[in-house]
Amino acid sequence: MFIKLASSNMTTLIVGASGATGSLVVNQLLDKGVNVRVIVRSPDKIPDTWKNSDMVHIIYASISEIGADDMAKYVEDCDAVVSCLGHNLSFKGIYGKPRRLVTNVVRNLCEAIKKRKAISKPVKFVLMNTTGNRNKNLQEPISPAHKMAIALIRLLLPPHVDNEKAAEYLRVELGQNDRSIAWVAVRPDSLINASVVSAYEVHPSPTRNPIFDAGTTSRINVANFMAELLTRNELWEKWKGQMPVIYNKPDIDRNSALRK
Repeated sequence: MFIKLASSNMTTLIVGASGATGSLVVNQLLDKGVNVRVIVRSPDKIPDTWKNSDMVHIIYASISEIGADDMAKYVEDCDAVVSCLGHNLSFKGIYGKPRRLVTNVVRNLCEAIKKRKAISKPVKFVLMNTTGNRNKNLQEPISPAHKMAIALIRLLLPPHVDNEKAAEYLRVELGQNDRSIAWVAVRPDSLINASVVSAYEVHPSPTRNPIFDAGTTSRINVANFMAELLTRNELWEKWKGQMPVIYNKPDIDRNSALRK
């Protein structure tokens, strides 16, 4: 079911909105007065506050089964798209199909955006990724031990390969100068839960080894950074076309951390 969105200053489509991080992105954007469109499979995980809000418009569908024509309708009047999709942490979720859930959906969304009849400015696309994925544009260094560990992870954990390929689609196939889409792939480190936004820092590349010396990143900090990217033009201009890494930063004033 597709619910027509009323006109607004900004509309953001979020996939993976019912997940642990995606739901926080929705709330962060709502706090900033942004109209949100979400694609969810079932109403079971949708809070009543969303169902009763004029700023939240819900599409009930299985994201992996949405065809090109329907996806084109869903992105038609969106200024931004956020993907917080991930694989369920179950045997079926990790090893079952679709193995390329995130990659396929990212590609489907981007192709739908490109079908739009008129785009006055590039649509902002934010992908939730991982520090375990390197940004090859920056030739990020990797030790032999790290390289062996990643090779093993690719072999044993198909979702990691999916995350890599999703980011590679943005980095390589869209690149830096696409006329329809500008993108940022946000790379948190080990995710933890927290109830409030705390101080965090953002870097172009990892400052810690994500396998042997991982840091922590609270989901709500990831959500806050994504919302800030979409609503603060200077922050977007700083990070577009890049894969910033976000870490929790204790004992630092939050406003100071956001400026970094």
